[in-house]
Amino acid sequence: MIAVIDYGMGNLRSVQKALEVAGARTRVTSNPKDLSRCEKLVFPGVGAFGEAMKELKRRKLVEPIKDAIGEGKPFLGLCLGLQLLFEKSAEAPGVKGLAILKGESKRFRFRCSPLKVPHMGWNNIKVASHKSVRSEAEPPRRGQATSILKGVPSGSYMYFVHSYYVAPEDRSVILTTTDYGLNFVSGICKDNIYAFQFHPEKSQETGLRILKNFVRL
Repeated sequence: MIAVIDYGMGNLRSVQKALEVAGARTRVTSNPKDLSRCEKLVFPGVGAFGEAMKELKRRKLVEPIKDAIGEGKPFLGLCLGLQLLFEKSAEAPGVKGLAILKGESKRFRFRCSPLKVPHMGWNNIKVASHKSVRSEAEPPRRGQATSILKGVPSGSYMYFVHSYYVAPEDRSVILTTTDYGLNFVSGICKDNIYAFQFHPEKSQETGLRILKNFVRL
């Protein structure tokens, strides 16, 4: 069972439907006990950093999320679900994130540029040069990434809607980057944690492949 975390923000049903198409059994839930019972967690998000943290605390979901990750359960964060993994965001000064990873979210700021904020629409992702993607039949080796991107070549196009991007302190967690006025981090992985700034559920077959890979982990 995959728990889709409901904290009152995010496109929960579209994520749930996409996961089910990918072969998963899912439950949309805000019950902390469900997070301890599930096999995997998906943390979607559309909204504001500060309000999201407020809701997570109100629903008593902060510690259960951290506990599940600490237990080694596969975790997939999407869009705001990526940003909330970090310590803070320029969107909500003074508000502490989940702080599972060190770093922060910064706002796109362009001077004398036609680029608009938010970054909205299709853009490609590039697998970070220090990562490699293994096949399911290949044994894992230290320093390699994960099979989460199996069948998703570098250069694949994904759908984005965001005004903020993450800046991890530990560069080794970077899985993918994307160019939008600057080369920003669009995907991370560390141990059992996977998270993307784009929306796989809106990224057609290529995005569905990522969800299938997560289901099969």
